[in-house]
Amino acid sequence: MAGSRVAHATLKGPSVVKEILIGIALGFAAGSVWKMHHWNEQRKVRSFYDMLDKGEITVVAAEE
Repeated sequence: MAGSRVAHATLKGPSVVKEILIGIALGFAAGSVWKMHHWNEQRKVRSFYDMLDKGEITVVAAEE
């Protein structure tokens, strides 16, 4: 009686091209999140200085 053939999963090494593409995609995602955060902070700072120039706010504490 011949031994039965069992289908085993063949183990392959990591696909270099797939790893590179995943790395690029993750890099773009992280970069996009960082860039949006940076733009938001710039908008806040620009708004603060615009209000300061218009006299709507002051950095001097009011005397009481």
